[in-house]
Amino acid sequence: MATAKNVTVIPATRNLHTGIPTTSKAKRKVAGYARVSTDSDEQFTSYEAQVDYYTNYIKSRPEWEFVEVYTDEGISALNTKKRDGFNRMIADALSGKIDLIVTKSVSRFARNTVDSLTTVRKLKDKGVEVYFEKENIWTMDSKGELLITIMSSLAQEESRSISENVTWGQRKRFADGKVNMPYKQFLGYRKGADGLPEIVPEEAEIVRTIYRMFVEGMSAGSIAKHLTESGVPTPSGKTVWQRHTIESILQNEKYKGSALLQKKYTVDFLQKKMKVNEGEVPQYYVEHSHPAIIAPEEWERVQLELKRRKDSGRRTFSTSPFAGKLICGDCGEIFGSKVWHSNSKYRRTIWQCNAKFKGDAICTTPHLYEDDIKELFVVALSKLMVNREALLEDGRLIRHELMDTAAIDAECEELLQEMDVVAGLIQKCINENAVKAIDQDEYISRYNSLVERHEKVQNRYDTLQKKRDRRLIQADIMSGFLFAITELDNLQLQFNPPLWHTTVDHVTVYADERLVFHFKNGSEVEVRL
Repeated sequence: MATAKNVTVIPATRNLHTGIPTTSKAKRKVAGYARVSTDSDEQFTSYEAQVDYYTNYIKSRPEWEFVEVYTDEGISALNTKKRDGFNRMIADALSGKIDLIVTKSVSRFARNTVDSLTTVRKLKDKGVEVYFEKENIWTMDSKGELLITIMSSLAQEESRSISENVTWGQRKRFADGKVNMPYKQFLGYRKGADGLPEIVPEEAEIVRTIYRMFVEGMSAGSIAKHLTESGVPTPSGKTVWQRHTIESILQNEKYKGSALLQKKYTVDFLQKKMKVNEGEVPQYYVEHSHPAIIAPEEWERVQLELKRRKDSGRRTFSTSPFAGKLICGDCGEIFGSKVWHSNSKYRRTIWQCNAKFKGDAICTTPHLYEDDIKELFVVALSKLMVNREALLEDGRLIRHELMDTAAIDAECEELLQEMDVVAGLIQKCINENAVKAIDQDEYISRYNSLVERHEKVQNRYDTLQKKRDRRLIQADIMSGFLFAITELDNLQLQFNPPLWHTTVDHVTVYADERLVFHFKNGSEVEVRL
């Protein structure tokens, strides 16, 4: 007969989850976590109340040792990447400084199911428990993870619903033409008593100065440097202006009193990822939505000038008026500035061909001193103005001819009508193929023929639009030239950057020391060093 087995149970001496000896009298190190999702005054009291509540709650338990109440203010819980207080708390817990975390609810912890479960599991592996007071969930409990999964999913869906409602509300405001601006980082406007944008006079003057300097020929980079040196604060209150900030101000339609709404949209409500709207969602263009700082005509003029400079290929960020204007007669490269004797009293700035020593053959064009360029400009302009009245009359005729775009506009209107007709035929072709049996080779041939016709008309329309834009740019340049010539005093003619920018297109420098000034009315004047 077999001997009966004798089984002795050896009781567990450590907690299965925390690893702490069951006989240990050590207190659990407990931390609280408090968060409100906005930084508004209405939620401040709630935030303070949470901190005070968890401080007293933890300290009132004799078996707990208070560590800290970790906090985040004004931060959404959709993900944990930008929650500094939360991330610091998790790091402390993983390093052994915390045994238990107490928080109000799963939605306060994270509304993202993946983040919530990942964090809880990471803490659990280190023996750190989380207690969600509202749902009465202890993560070390066998049912804890299931309950967290359910509650986190519900919280995530709540966030999705809130996000969709907010998006709907924003688009409804856009459709109603209601304009909102990031006032804290938007130069020239503030939120008025009626909730609409109102002009800040001193900031508006800075905006007007930026536009005026650009029209006078200064680059975005040189304007930024000028404002920085003048001590003018940026829209966000910084001391150093950047080129892209100037370009943004020059291109923002809100300064002419209009607004293009929904330039960007949220792709993912969890990550709050934004994308430039390239036609995926509707946009809304509202005219006369708020007071204008820049006259619409001046704003359009700046857009044309931006386009002209971009197309010219001579874009420069130098602060000098001569940058991009001096062209080498040997190789066609632009002149750049060089400083001679930079550390002595003989310091001088000279201009020479940027490619002078780069090719197989050295360019023989001379270098130029800035004072010589200024003097030669005055000489060339004096020659140009010998018969000023005739010059002005010819300029007015050229400007009138350039501004007369009636023929182009009429042809564009005809092309738009033709595109509408062809687009209708394409849709009809597609519909017929969808509802009845058609020979597919015949269908594809007819469809391709219509598409080719539409593309041909579209290309012609685009070509005419570009031609129209070029004419208007040239007319605008001519207007500036005529105004400058009209205002000049022959007896006190002298160099100044605005006059230089307004009248001179470029100067070609030749090896025999000839300089040919190409003025913006199409005239050429030759002078010598």
